[in-house]
Amino acid sequence: MNTSKMAQRAALSAAILVSAQASLAEEPIKVGMMLPATGTYAKLGNNIKNGFKLYVDEQGGTLGGRQIEYVEVDSEANPAKAIDNVNKLIKQHEVDVLLGSVHSGVALAMAKRAKESGTVLIVPNAGADNVTGPLCAPNIFRTSFSNWQPGYATGQAMAEDGHKTAVAITWKYGAGKEMLDGFKESFEEAGGTVVKELYVPFPNVEFQALLTQIAAAKPDAVFAFFAGGGAVKFVKDYAAAGLKDAIPLYGTGFLTDGTLEAQGADAEGVKTALHYADALGTPRDDAFREAYAQAYGEQPDVYSVQAYDAAQILGIGLEATGGDIANKETFTAAIRNATVDSPRGEFTMSSSHNPVQDFYLREVTDGVNKVVRIASKSLSDPGRGCRMK
Repeated sequence: MNTSKMAQRAALSAAILVSAQASLAEEPIKVGMMLPATGTYAKLGNNIKNGFKLYVDEQGGTLGGRQIEYVEVDSEANPAKAIDNVNKLIKQHEVDVLLGSVHSGVALAMAKRAKESGTVLIVPNAGADNVTGPLCAPNIFRTSFSNWQPGYATGQAMAEDGHKTAVAITWKYGAGKEMLDGFKESFEEAGGTVVKELYVPFPNVEFQALLTQIAAAKPDAVFAFFAGGGAVKFVKDYAAAGLKDAIPLYGTGFLTDGTLEAQGADAEGVKTALHYADALGTPRDDAFREAYAQAYGEQPDVYSVQAYDAAQILGIGLEATGGDIANKETFTAAIRNATVDSPRGEFTMSSSHNPVQDFYLREVTDGVNKVVRIASKSLSDPGRGCRMK
């Protein structure tokens, strides 16, 4: 082939590529937001939506050269409706990306369908261990935590504070059991004893009978996992029962994140472990908090941060592929190899696509979750059951 013909073919190939990229850029990336808009987790769902959109807005409404379009479905935090809801997003709305959810049972259903369909799923909150365990897949990512992580970090912190016995209390559903198991694993590894495990049917918030059992057990400390409206009620009931000053209360950070205003003085002194705190004081976090407050008229919380980072990793993948989300291999590799510059502090992805991150011990002081120390440095979920490693 002569040089002239080779040049012509190269020019034609380049023109076709440019044309394809231009055509691709004209089509928006559809993000299907399957988040709770009603019920006990409604506020959490709203903060996730806000955090995700804030990052996209900061990039001018585009990621990797593609406009971002949103399709919203109320998950109702109801696992029984999850398959129908996620199928609606995948089949009816033909979304490119699934974003959700808060409730672990809903997230498990989303992960199952994402794995079957190949649709990209980014989990901005729900910590169900199986999402980055047996259900792990190249197209599934989490920007929050596994339930094991905050539970494990809380157990480490409680033991380091010198407590030897504990009562653990949580809602009786997947997230509660997994967080309690993580707490128990690390607390017992450190020589502690969980003298009683108490479970409340989800989303029940009647705690009085169980608080009586806690008082009778007289543990050194109490571990609790509740979130949203349930967390508000538990912390207030714990104080009203006279336990606040008698038995130190610890929990995963969801006990006091996004709930402090409603809990008021009853939350003072509560210690929690989480991968974020209200005032980390870093330039990255300060800028994020200022931007969020300007956009939404309130301070962000961990849910906002996790969703902000969900948009960040979507941007990382789309940037690497020139906006072509169908290029799954390059998309996945870019995210797996990235160091994410998060308001929580930098984190990376584990081989099962779960954040490897620091967990802070926080104490509620003057209505703020203030950092006491790092409870667990660069904590990585074991990803038990994941075959993608």
